[in-house]
Amino acid sequence: MTTAFWTPKTPYRAMVALTLAVAAISPVITSLGSPGAPGRAPYAPAACGAALAALQVRTSYAASRGERPRWAWPTLLVTAALVYVPMYWYTTNWWGTQEMLGASALMLVPRRRLAVALAAAPVIGTLASCAWVYLTSHPGTGAAAFAFVMEWWGIALTCGITALYGAARLVRVVGELQDARTELAELAITRERLRVSRDLHDLTGQSLTAISLRGDLALALLEQDRDAARAEMATLTATARNALHDVLTVTRNAAAVDLRAEAEGARALLAAAGIETVVQLGDQGIPPGVRTVFAWALREGVTNVLRHSEATTCLITASPDRLEIINDGVRSRPPGAGSGLTGLAERARAFSGRVTSGPAGDGRFQLVVEFP
Repeated sequence: MTTAFWTPKTPYRAMVALTLAVAAISPVITSLGSPGAPGRAPYAPAACGAALAALQVRTSYAASRGERPRWAWPTLLVTAALVYVPMYWYTTNWWGTQEMLGASALMLVPRRRLAVALAAAPVIGTLASCAWVYLTSHPGTGAAAFAFVMEWWGIALTCGITALYGAARLVRVVGELQDARTELAELAITRERLRVSRDLHDLTGQSLTAISLRGDLALALLEQDRDAARAEMATLTATARNALHDVLTVTRNAAAVDLRAEAEGARALLAAAGIETVVQLGDQGIPPGVRTVFAWALREGVTNVLRHSEATTCLITASPDRLEIINDGVRSRPPGAGSGLTGLAERARAFSGRVTSGPAGDGRFQLVVEFP
């Protein structure tokens, strides 16, 4: 699909087109002539206008990138020469070129007040010249004609300077906007990757631990009780199928957990590992968002109990603003905060909650999720 000329995707074209249009006004008027100023041969005005246009395009390109071109002051001086030297011959027909001088002053002079003063000087000088000419050479001119000329040159020069400077500034703003959109897209991609990584860890960690646990149990029962081993293998297959379903939900951002279902699953999984489990689930009145965080916390906590401890007992309690998991059998070096606890802390912070974990004394380990 073809991009329109004036869309923000092609701002440089619009800036160059505006610059060339402004630069062509005075050479055209000088060549054709105007009332009180006869026409001239087009070659010299066209050459001066082309030089002014080239300098202005170079300056505008640099300003649109937030830079100053090399030889900024010589560039400004050459622009002033191309504006005021031909004015000796072309008189008022060449006044319009002051728009490029004023815009260049705003783009090239680093000191803001000095730049504004230099940009305003051509406008003030032109208005003063108009007033002097009409008061001395045309004393009989009516007030309406005098006011029209003053207003015309004041508005024309001011608008021209503003348009040239604004075009360069607009190109710069469009570039900054495109950079910001690119950065936001990269942040969104990074955030999505982190979400997939977190959900994948939280969803599959317990399932894979359960598969490993039940696989070991089935192997141990294979020679002693084939029926029990067959039952464990069936449970293992169902667990693997659920894990596959969980992986598919991650890609669709549809992963969902339920606190009561997680509590029942934790009780069964810990019991299969030979861990005496007490679950006190006061889940009445828990807000839906907090309930979901508690479910994730329960899944992560039980996974850590199975992976990082030699627990024989585990206590799980839940209230509307607090979930606590305490187990014994802590190894000599309990695990630090891994990616699972980090992801859990992020989920809790989304609802102004906090996660704390660490030794609870007597060889026990405690995981607490609170919403004060």
